[in-house]
Amino acid sequence: MHTYTLKKLQASTIECIVTILKEEVIKESESAFEKLRAELTVEGFRKGKAPKEIAKKQIRKESIYQEMLRSLLPRIYEEIVKKESLKPIVSPKIELVSVKEGEDWKIKITAAEKPPINLGNYKDFIKQAKEKIKKADIWIPGKDSGKQEDTKQKEQENQQKLLNEVMTVLLKNVSVEVPELLIEEELNQRLTRIVDDVQKIGLTVDGYLKSKNITMEDLKSKTRQEIVDTYKLEFILNEIADSEGVKVEKADLDKILSHITDAKERAVAEQNAYFYAAVLRKQKTLDFLLSL
Repeated sequence: MHTYTLKKLQASTIECIVTILKEEVIKESESAFEKLRAELTVEGFRKGKAPKEIAKKQIRKESIYQEMLRSLLPRIYEEIVKKESLKPIVSPKIELVSVKEGEDWKIKITAAEKPPINLGNYKDFIKQAKEKIKKADIWIPGKDSGKQEDTKQKEQENQQKLLNEVMTVLLKNVSVEVPELLIEEELNQRLTRIVDDVQKIGLTVDGYLKSKNITMEDLKSKTRQEIVDTYKLEFILNEIADSEGVKVEKADLDKILSHITDAKERAVAEQNAYFYAAVLRKQKTLDFLLSL
């Protein structure tokens, strides 16, 4: 038996304190012990057949508790999500508050949902940005009288400048509170990748930071802001796609997949059709914004 209290915090973050009664701790611990015992190999006995008293000496309590939580917490979390009609967008953060033997256990679960987004007059902001670029004499296709290749390259550059301006306008004018849990998870992953990459080229982290003339706090702050902007933009673009009814048809996916000639590669691509659909939907949304 377990109970919980749920509290909604800022930035679409949810905090849940779960109390697992000691009776359930005992019951689940016994189940975890038997599962570990079934995998235990002890000299003189067949795998999983060691007597209970011998197995208790071989299996540490920490291992039993880890197995118990690994099995129990996902079930508790799924139950809470269904009961509270939550729509989490990232794996929950689990913290052990109190896990003493012979007592009720308390565990904190932190989850995050998609933040609310008010697009406001985003179309007007984008139109104003486009007019600003035109007046700055940047967006004039075919202006250059040079080679056709140069003209095409210039138009591509102008298109990219316009796209960058559109994204800047959206980030500046549409308010989105990105959940801290989402930021924290991505920040840890990116910093780990940076450290790995630095070590691969034979540098220490301190050496890398000195070469960039920055501190670790500078790196964290810069990386954090990049993450916030990236997620914020993704949320905004998805909201625009939803509000404008941007869809990816089967024909759109078939067109992309038709360019993959290798049978195995195509099979893998078909299994990841959701990824390609997401990329296509984002591109269609950007095309829509550029057409305003």
